[in-house]
Amino acid sequence: MANTAASAADAPLAGIRVTDFTWIGAGSYTTKLLADAGADVVKIESTGRIDSLRLAAPYKDGVKGVNRSGYFADRNSGKRSLTLNMKHPRALELVSRLIAQSDVIANNFTPGVMDRFGLGYEAVRRIRPDIIYLAMSMQGATGPEKGYLGYGSTMAAVTGIQHLTGLPGREPAGTGTNYPDHLPNPCHAAFAVLSALRHRRRTGQGQYIDMAQTEPTVALLGPAVMEYTVNGHDPQPAGNASRDEAAPYGAYPCQGQDRWIAIGIHDDAQWAALVRALDAPAWMNDPALGEAAGRRARRACIDERLAAETRRFEAPALAAALQAAGIPAMPVSTAADVIADPQLAHRGHWLTLDHPEMGPSLYNAQPFRMRHAPPGVRRPAPLLGQHTREVCRELLGLADDEIAALEADGALS
Repeated sequence: MANTAASAADAPLAGIRVTDFTWIGAGSYTTKLLADAGADVVKIESTGRIDSLRLAAPYKDGVKGVNRSGYFADRNSGKRSLTLNMKHPRALELVSRLIAQSDVIANNFTPGVMDRFGLGYEAVRRIRPDIIYLAMSMQGATGPEKGYLGYGSTMAAVTGIQHLTGLPGREPAGTGTNYPDHLPNPCHAAFAVLSALRHRRRTGQGQYIDMAQTEPTVALLGPAVMEYTVNGHDPQPAGNASRDEAAPYGAYPCQGQDRWIAIGIHDDAQWAALVRALDAPAWMNDPALGEAAGRRARRACIDERLAAETRRFEAPALAAALQAAGIPAMPVSTAADVIADPQLAHRGHWLTLDHPEMGPSLYNAQPFRMRHAPPGVRRPAPLLGQHTREVCRELLGLADDEIAALEADGALS
């Protein structure tokens, strides 16, 4: 468990500052991971071009507003927000002062956008020679498709994830969310930044990180790539069915409205335990089903009959009984179930932080605990421009009258 006596100064990235030009999903989540680890992340925003995640549902109390998006809040906790009009003549000078005091600058724009701001890698390196420069566009900075626009759903499509997710014979279904934005891309980008910081600590050299977001997503598809390159077979959607020898393997209905349990049988001993846990229905005692080959050959029939058996039970009770018997099984949870999950409660996963506009709001804690470091998320997501004056005074060295003049002139907007 985390050491609750540890201070913010004990955080792994305490003392690291990030100038954050990222927006929407993967980029914002990358810099959130850095903020959770103790970095001072200053998010560069603009009232003229608002991060579209601020305009994404769900909204607190169903009321729309740039400071009321739960999606934005989840991806931007722990950061400070500085509004800056990058088209203003003073903008480059102001952000250059911030970069000079930063260790990392991050963006997830299409290649060329940062250059038009006057903030390409070479220009930034002249400001801070040992800067870690993270650029995480869809297809990377080079190649015939470098200028293509992309979001999580298009990345899932072009990398093959959507081809593999769904039911056999049906249209590609995808994962129901922009999966590349939530796991492969931010995690790989944060890892690259940490590696670059370690390299700089050893050598004194900065780093330019050119990350194509499609490539970490492709890395998820190792089995499918192997199946094609080794066996010449193009894998097709399999629904809930296992692509290996596991059978039965899927989601089965339980008592109640739209309640389900996921069960995976990986060997003969687990099958025998399942038969006992379900009171040994006659059909399950067929000797042919006692071996994996027999179960694989009868997958469809087993799924149909097993569904009739699981309907007799409530999902949590059945899952507990199967787990006790050594069978991988868990209820298919709704969002409400996850929030009320006793295991997550025990580990302190859910945090309530007092947002300036939304009030007490639920946030995810870091999905790990460090014994000698404080819990990661220390403050809620910022209001649009909430820290503009603070950053201008603290880091840019501006007096209050200078800040007021820049606000009046439209530079800090």
